[in-house]
Amino acid sequence: PRLLAIIGVALVALLLSGCGSLVRLGYGQAPTLAYWWVDGYLDLDDAQSQRLRDDLDQWFDWHRRQQLPDYAALLARAQREVMEPITPQGMCAWRDLALRRVDAALERAAAPLGRLMVTLRPEQLRHMERKLAKDGAELRDDFAQASRDERARASFKRTLERYENLYGRLDDAQRARLAQLLAASPFDADAWLAERDRRNADMLRTLAASAGGDPALAQAAVFAMAERALRSPRLEYRAYQERLVQENCALAAAMHNLTTPAQRQYARGKLKGWEDDLRLLAGSPAGVASR
Repeated sequence: PRLLAIIGVALVALLLSGCGSLVRLGYGQAPTLAYWWVDGYLDLDDAQSQRLRDDLDQWFDWHRRQQLPDYAALLARAQREVMEPITPQGMCAWRDLALRRVDAALERAAAPLGRLMVTLRPEQLRHMERKLAKDGAELRDDFAQASRDERARASFKRTLERYENLYGRLDDAQRARLAQLLAASPFDADAWLAERDRRNADMLRTLAASAGGDPALAQAAVFAMAERALRSPRLEYRAYQERLVQENCALAAAMHNLTTPAQRQYARGKLKGWEDDLRLLAGSPAGVASR
């Protein structure tokens, strides 16, 4: 589900890709950024806007106090583990830790989402449908280029940026290995985009069915949508999802194990900077949670 479901976690992840000052400044503006993001999909009226702004303020207040110290503690743990080799199973364990925190964010957001869902009008859902279609067209441009070589270059560029953001510059041998691993990946952009279209259609049907109804039932629908997003009801695609997760964990472990001591030290420094930023945002002294 979109809307408020994983806004906080997603914003923290995005902000951590920047420098420390941007993390602190960006998170301070997160309720406003989240409001404009939701409004861009739904074109909210005045009453909906005020309710959403209040809910976002409360959600981010909870997130700052309850979740950021937890994220900081994970980053402190990651600083120790980043210096050592890791297995694919270890990478998947980190993924599971992240998903549990998304679950917590969603659980806290479910009631506000339910309240918003029951107020939506048909014209707002049509607005959302058009926005989702525009997003889909942009994703196709980015991920589903006509040429296989173009897709490979775009995938390599996206992935390289993520690794170099954490480890610093990769050398030629590391880049070549990354290209080999990506070439062997089972990721299928066309299948992913088709599944995205199905999920969006499911979401729009769910929102339409919830409009004017019981907020408690809408809240339950939020969890059902989240489950369908995580585990596709289509068995074939679910098997693909599970295979892709395992392959991605293996790729991440392989690339980490190729890094040099200097690159791991660079990553440790980045993780420490993010930890310090989150502790400042949470208002707790540095080092408390890690002890």
